[in-house]
Amino acid sequence: MTAIGIGILGGGYMGKAHSVAMAAVGAVFNTTLRPRLEMICASTPESAERYRKAYGFARATADWRALVNDPKVQAIVIATPQETHKEIAEAALTLGKPVLCEKPLGASITESAAMVAAAERAGVVNMTGFNYIRTPASQFARKLIADGVIGDVTWFRGEHTEDFYADPEAPATWRTTGMANGTMGDLAPHMINAALALIGPIDQVMADVETVHKTRPGGAVTNDDHAQMMCRFANGVMGHMYFSRVATGRKMGYAYEITGTKGAIRFDQEDQNAIWLYSMDEPEATRGFRKILTGPAHPDYKPFCLGPGHGTGYQDQIIIEAKDFLEAIANKQNKWPTFKDGHDVNRIVAAALASSDSKSWQDVNAF
Repeated sequence: MTAIGIGILGGGYMGKAHSVAMAAVGAVFNTTLRPRLEMICASTPESAERYRKAYGFARATADWRALVNDPKVQAIVIATPQETHKEIAEAALTLGKPVLCEKPLGASITESAAMVAAAERAGVVNMTGFNYIRTPASQFARKLIADGVIGDVTWFRGEHTEDFYADPEAPATWRTTGMANGTMGDLAPHMINAALALIGPIDQVMADVETVHKTRPGGAVTNDDHAQMMCRFANGVMGHMYFSRVATGRKMGYAYEITGTKGAIRFDQEDQNAIWLYSMDEPEATRGFRKILTGPAHPDYKPFCLGPGHGTGYQDQIIIEAKDFLEAIANKQNKWPTFKDGHDVNRIVAAALASSDSKSWQDVNAF
């Protein structure tokens, strides 16, 4: 086992999740590299020190450059606002330090393209933070599709729906300004990433993006509330996705249905420890979707628990992500999803926004 100094930028929602993951991943997965919580950065010295004490870091700073340039910080996790991603990542990559950056990768498609170029120039391990696709159930779904269990895929339907802004009286905040903070910047990337992982590249999109509540107490809303998108995958599969932060009643509606010539798969993150599988090979009298509870036989489940059906949770997805990042560093070889994969998601988002504006199909390869 070899220690590796971890620096995390941002101590809020995702900063805490990554800090907890790095503290736990060595024990859960017996990784070759064992994280040492070296330094955490926040917007003020007071908040940085508060996070340091809470999460167990050795040091704290309010200067991201001090963290990135510190010789004891050997790998970087970026969990700060999108508009800061590019500058921090480029500085770390130039120093040869591996970077795990939260999605979306940069505040624009131009920024994410620059980040991909910087990573390729540096030849350093890089990863984009898509965690939901890492559940044992979704990893198992990917395997079922790859193994041909449901035959040739003909249809994909995905959604990422939540209701944290369903109430029109909820006040305007930073979330209601800037496209990167809207539904297409915040929620859509997760399901688009899932579609790419499960089905493959997307060639064309036709989208409709809308702001349902154009004003809220405290100000105007300058980004989108929900969107729908038809898509055509490179392999010919037809698909549809829906994204919303105003989907009343939905708390974590990251869900998908996949239809094949021999069967079908259903998954819903609100029941993340189960997958529904339909097989045409079953007798007609008993044929139907059957619920499969995840357990030690499924990817990345056993290190957490030996009991089938006992389940994993949201934080465990981040721990799996940390494991993948550490393995990539140890093997000096990128693991999916890289910065390029994050940029591919941004390209599809850009194409969808252009489609909504022009009311026409858009070729993703043009972005």
